[in-house]
Amino acid sequence: MSTRGLIPASSLCCKILASPWHPSAAAQKKAPEINIEDLEEGPVVNGERPDGLRTEAVMSGSKRKSQSGSAEPRKDGEVDDRTGPLEQSNVSGKLRKKKKKQKNKKSSTEETSENGLEDIDRILERIEDSSGPHHPSPPPLSSRKHVLYVEHRHLNPDTELKRYFGARAVLGEQRPRQRQRVYPKCTWLTTPKSTWPRYAKPGLSMRLLESRKGLSCFAFEHSEEYQQTQHKFLAAVESMEPNNIVVLLQTSPYHVDSLLQLSDACRFQDDQEMARDLVERALYSMECAFHPLFSLTSGTCRLDYRRPENRSFYLALYKQMSFLEKRGCPRTALEYCKLILSLEPDEDPLCMLLLVDHLALRARDYEYLIRLFQEWEAHRNLSQLPNFAFSVPLAYSKLSSAREKASLLVRQALLMFPGVLMPLLECCSVRPDAAVACHPFFGPNSEISQPPALSQLVSLYLGRSHFLWKEPAIMSWLEENVREVLQAVDAGDPAVEECENRRKVLYQRAPRNIHRHVVLSEIKEAVAALPPDVTTQSVMGFDPLPPSDTIYSYTRPERLSPVSHGNTIALFFRSLLPSYTMEGERQEDGGAEGLDHNQGLNRLMLAVRDMMATFHFHDPEAPPEDHAEGDGEWD
Repeated sequence: MSTRGLIPASSLCCKILASPWHPSAAAQKKAPEINIEDLEEGPVVNGERPDGLRTEAVMSGSKRKSQSGSAEPRKDGEVDDRTGPLEQSNVSGKLRKKKKKQKNKKSSTEETSENGLEDIDRILERIEDSSGPHHPSPPPLSSRKHVLYVEHRHLNPDTELKRYFGARAVLGEQRPRQRQRVYPKCTWLTTPKSTWPRYAKPGLSMRLLESRKGLSCFAFEHSEEYQQTQHKFLAAVESMEPNNIVVLLQTSPYHVDSLLQLSDACRFQDDQEMARDLVERALYSMECAFHPLFSLTSGTCRLDYRRPENRSFYLALYKQMSFLEKRGCPRTALEYCKLILSLEPDEDPLCMLLLVDHLALRARDYEYLIRLFQEWEAHRNLSQLPNFAFSVPLAYSKLSSAREKASLLVRQALLMFPGVLMPLLECCSVRPDAAVACHPFFGPNSEISQPPALSQLVSLYLGRSHFLWKEPAIMSWLEENVREVLQAVDAGDPAVEECENRRKVLYQRAPRNIHRHVVLSEIKEAVAALPPDVTTQSVMGFDPLPPSDTIYSYTRPERLSPVSHGNTIALFFRSLLPSYTMEGERQEDGGAEGLDHNQGLNRLMLAVRDMMATFHFHDPEAPPEDHAEGDGEWD
C-alpha cells in the first residue's frame, strides 16, 4: 500500500508516546479534561480500543467537575458523599486500583509495540487485521442502500486517518490554527482553509434540467462574467505559459478550469501540496454552486458529461481521488470513486469501473466489491473486464467461507485471460516453473495473440494492482489453480475454445471513455498501449479527449484573422506557400473548446517541408552527371 503523504512512522511513535494517556505524576494529581470527540475516534493500537476505560474516565471526570467548583484530589477508593446510592455500590477502591494497573499495563504494551514497527504499511495492516478474521454478515436486502450510495463521513479523509492514528494525532496540530474567517457554506467535499482568498461568487451556478423515473438531471451554468473568464483562460492555455493562468487567478481566484490546469502544472513540478490545495479550492467553488436539490449521497443525481460545464466537476473529483489514494486513504478514495460513478453510471465517462475494484481491495471492503459484482454482472458483464475477473476472486479468497467460490472464479479468469498470468508473475518477481512457462496456453503466444484493446486493459490492471498478489498465501493459492487450469486445457475442455472466440469478438477496439481513463491514470504501461489516433491528439488537462457529441451552451467568439490585419510574417508565408492558412482563418465548428492548438504549427511545418523538397541547388564545381545508359531511369 502506498503511504506517501501519511505521518512518518518516527513522528507517529513520538505522538503516541507523548499521548496524555501515558501516566505521569500530573495525571495522578488531577484528572485530565478529555474531549469526547477525541474519544469517539480515539487511537487504535494492536486492534484494541480501550472503550471501557475511556468511557469510565469521561464519567468520572464529569462527576468530579460537576460535584464542586474545585477539583480536589482524592485517594484511591475514596467515595464522594454526594454520589447516589447506586454509584456508591458500584465503585470500590479495589476496582479502581485494578483498572489503574490495567491502564498502566496497556500503555506500556502500546509503547513497546509501536517502537517495534518499522513501516506504516505494517501499522495499517495490524489495525485492519486486529478486528479478527470474522467479517460482519451483510444486512438483509430490504435494509440495503443503493450500491452507489455515498456516506458523507467517508468523504472526509480525516475520518479514515483518525481510525488509523487517533484524533489527537490527526487534529492535534490543526486546532490552534483555526481562524475566525467566515465562509458562506458548510461543505462536504473539502474544508475551506484560511490561506485561501476570500470567497466571492465567481458566476458559477447549477440548475435542474428534468426529473424522470426517480432520477434528477442537473447541469452547471456559467454567467456572462464567468464566460468572459473562460475565454481568457482558453487564451492563456493557447499561450502555453502557466504564468498567464496565475495572473488570471489573481483576478478570478475561484475559476475552476484555471485551478485544475495550474494544479497539473504544480504536480509536474513535484509541488504536490500546492497541486492538492488547488484541486480542493476548485471543489469548494463548485460545491458552493450546488442546486438545493442536488445530493452527493443519494446516487440518483445525474450530470451529463457531454456538457463542458459539467466536466470540470468530474475531473476535480478524479484528481482529488488520486491525491487521496496516494496519501494512503483508500477508503475515502473509494467513496469518491462511487460518487463519480453515480453521476452517470450508464455511460461512465471516466470509466471508473476500471478502478473501483482496486480501491475496494485496498480499503479491504471485500463485501462491497462482491455486492457490486453480483448486482451489475447481469447487465454490465463485469466479468469481461480483466480487472473484475481477477479482483473478485481475490476478494472472495479473503473471506474464509468462500474459498471454493474464489478458486472457481480465478480459474475462469485464467481461461478467459491467459495473457495476464506471465506478466503478473513478472511484476511480482516470481519465476514460474518450467511446466507453466513452456506451456503454449500461458506462453509468450498468449500475450502476442491478444487484441490491442485487451492488451491495454491488461496493462492498466497490472500496472495498478499487481502488488495485491504478492502475499505468499495468495501466490500459493494462485499456483494451485494454474495447475488445475493446465489440466483442463490438456484434457480438451471446450471452454478453452469458447473463451478464445469471445476474446476475438469482444476486444476489437476500446471505446473513448477507456482511452480517457488511461490518459488520466498516467500508468506508463497503459499509456504506451494507446492507439496512434489517440496519441497524436493534443490532450488538455482541463478537458482530456472531449466527447464527439459535445453539447455546447455557448461558443467562444470567433477571433479575427491575423492575415486580414496585415500580419507581416503571415503575409510572407502566404506569398511563399499558397497552401498555408493561419489558425484563425479556418472554420470553427461548435466553438473553440474542441480546437487542436497544434494544427497551425503542424501545417506550417508540413508546408515548409513541401517547399524545401521542391528546391534544387546547383553546384557549379560538381562534375557533370554521366548517364551512360541514357534511358532516364532513377535508381
